[in-house]
Order: sequence, then structure tokens, then C-alpha cells
Amino acid sequence: MFTTVCRRTLLGLAGAAVLSLAGAASASAAALVVGSYPSNPPFEYKTSSGTFEGFEVDIVNEVAKRLGMTVEISDLGFQALFAATASKRIDVAISSITITKERMGSQSFTQPYYDSDMGIATRKEVEISKIDDLNGKIVGVLAGSTGDKWSRENKDKLGISEIKSYNAQQDMLMDLSAGRADAAVSDVPGMEYSFLKMKDLAVKVRIKTGEQYGLMMTKDHPLLEKANEALTAMKKDGTLAEIHKKWFGSEPAEGSASAVEMPMPKP
Repeated sequence: MFTTVCRRTLLGLAGAAVLSLAGAASASAAALVVGSYPSNPPFEYKTSSGTFEGFEVDIVNEVAKRLGMTVEISDLGFQALFAATASKRIDVAISSITITKERMGSQSFTQPYYDSDMGIATRKEVEISKIDDLNGKIVGVLAGSTGDKWSRENKDKLGISEIKSYNAQQDMLMDLSAGRADAAVSDVPGMEYSFLKMKDLAVKVRIKTGEQYGLMMTKDHPLLEKANEALTAMKKDGTLAEIHKKWFGSEPAEGSASAVEMPMPKP
């Protein structure tokens, strides 16, 4: 009896030790630290409970899962994301960040996972049907975005009277709706998602840019290649297509960055 009890006690202690070690290993699992501009649905946004949801949130969570990591997402302004990766405060930035040669001077990107056009949006009653119709108009842009860059590069050529910069897209669209801006230049997906509720606004003109979004990471981050491989696997096994359908209501276009493996961009 004594021997049996002792054995049971020892087995119980051993089991508890194993569970304790497993719990410690789980608690100490490496975290992928992510920065996100949270006012950018359907790519990323914060729920009323403070959690992050969206197309890119699902992507980065799946990438981390395949790397055996947890995810910690921080709430940052769009412009702050670039300084945060450069200073290694975060590992990854998500927020519809277009891959550009200029940005790759100080950042690294995975292969693209989304193709995006820019668009010119107005109130529905405003008669804008082509780019040249921006002549004499007040144009709203998200500060530091490619829409901001495009508008400034074309300001004189198109005769844009004023460019108003905003730190949040919602503020830009509210001003557009209120008539404090005549038009807004931004990425089509985010605007069209907003316009499901803001029914007085519409995208009137699409600007083909060849822009593509990728995960932006600290320059030469040690996990860059592995994150890129995870994206490749997600495209091949259909996971990325499922995420696309969840947030945009459709399968990715054939041959698009959401559907097929693409090379990792080089500076």
C-alpha cells in the first residue's frame, strides 16, 4: 500500500511538473510584435472590445501561427509605423502599406498579398468623372499615403486648389461628406468598404497604379524569409483565398497577388 501510494504521488508530481513546463513553454512563446493603424477597414480596425480584426489582421495572425508564434498588435498612426519598424520597436507593420522602392531603402517587405488601385471619391451629386475634373478642387488625403504623394505630384498639373491632409481616413471622409473637401484620393478597397455605410459618397474615378501591399518589416529582419514562405504556403493551400473571400466577398482575381506566389521585392 505504501509503495503504491508513493508511486501514485510521484506520478502525480511528475505529471504536474510536465504540465507546469508545458504551460511555461506556452507562456514564453515568442511574440511577433505588430503595429497597425486601426482605422482602416476592412484591412484592420478595432472592435468595441478593443481587439483587432480585418483582412490583414487575419493574414498576420495566420503567418505567426505558421511560425509557431503569438501576436501582439499595437495601435499606431499610419506615419508612426515606419519609424516603429526602423527603430525595431515592432517586427511587422500592417495597414495597406504599398511596396515602393523608396520605402525599401529603410524597410523590408514580404511578397505582395494584395493588388490595389487608388480612386477619386466625391459626394454622389458632384460631377467628377475623370482625373482632370480635380481642377480647382479641394482634395483630401491620408497623410503619408501614396494618395498624398500622387496628389502633391499632380497638384500643379491638374490645378488642384488645395490638399488637406488627415491622420485618419474616417476624418477625411467625414469632411468630404460635409463638403469641407471636394474630393478624396485614397485606396479604393478601404473607401468602398466605408461607403457601404456612407451612402452619400462614391468612387468616381479609378487610378491604375500597380500598387501592391505586403507585410512591412524591420530592415533585413531575421524572420523575413520565414514570413514570406508562410505567405507562399497560404496562397498554395487556399488559406489566403479564404481570408480574401471573408473580407471582400469574392475570390481573388486570377493571377493577382492574393492568388499566386510572387517574388519577394528587392531594393
